[in-house]
Amino acid sequence: MKPVRTVKKVLHNQPTMEGAGVRLHRVFGYYQLPDFDPFLLLDDFGSDDPHDYLAGFPWHPHRGIETVTYMLDGIVEHGDSLGNKGVINSGDVQWMTAGSGIIHQEMPKRFDGTMRGFQLWVNLPKSHKMMAPRYRDLTSDDFPIVEPQSGVKIKIIGGKVDDVQGPAGDLVVDVTYLDVSLKSGTHWVCPVPVDENAFIYVYEGDGQVSGNPNDVYSNGQIVLFNQDSAQIKITAGAKGMRYLLVFGKPLNEPIAWRGPIVMNTDDELRLAFSEYHNGTFIK
Repeated sequence: MKPVRTVKKVLHNQPTMEGAGVRLHRVFGYYQLPDFDPFLLLDDFGSDDPHDYLAGFPWHPHRGIETVTYMLDGIVEHGDSLGNKGVINSGDVQWMTAGSGIIHQEMPKRFDGTMRGFQLWVNLPKSHKMMAPRYRDLTSDDFPIVEPQSGVKIKIIGGKVDDVQGPAGDLVVDVTYLDVSLKSGTHWVCPVPVDENAFIYVYEGDGQVSGNPNDVYSNGQIVLFNQDSAQIKITAGAKGMRYLLVFGKPLNEPIAWRGPIVMNTDDELRLAFSEYHNGTFIK
């Protein structure tokens, strides 16, 4: 078998609070810069107690990034300063390009059961920081499910698997985003361009990474890989395994980040917040 990628870094999600008091788990973020470039942040949010999430994320600005909200189970209503509004339901994804600036809110609704989802932030290159904002609202029916071998099921959110293309096209940064389910003892080898950063986030079960029996990771852990091979091997443990597999080419650009705004310089940050406060943020 060809060599597979080795592990560069392992983190465990950390409880935190965001918005108006939403309890969630931060998988990685500001303090891990620039390890995950072009990715900035991943949050895992969910609870069976509505008090943990009903306060939501009231009106707040974004500039210079894309946010990818993936609901496993639950309902989130959203609206923005451009007049857009809608609902993200179980299995749906909203891929929002903030670009030059948008002010929006995301408000989870009471859900019978455990509400669960993820939000990934993708950085925009300098050339596209001030592009016009846009949305891709994708429903659960939009996503192809492929089974490349027995015991392996993959939901393609972005990128492609075995020439099957996901629905999130025309992306500024060419990102592959997969939701992978492995049955007990099953392994899957995924090709990954050697110049792209790749990670997995385990959100159910556990499994081995890179075929090493000592590299076993479980629910709540993220594994960042070295760029030392063109493929990644994951083997599920006794209870099976579900994980997000995400990869993309680093931008290798300076990052100036404060709160919900990510630019290239401190001057650009100061200008963004000045415009937000004086009412000229929306272009």
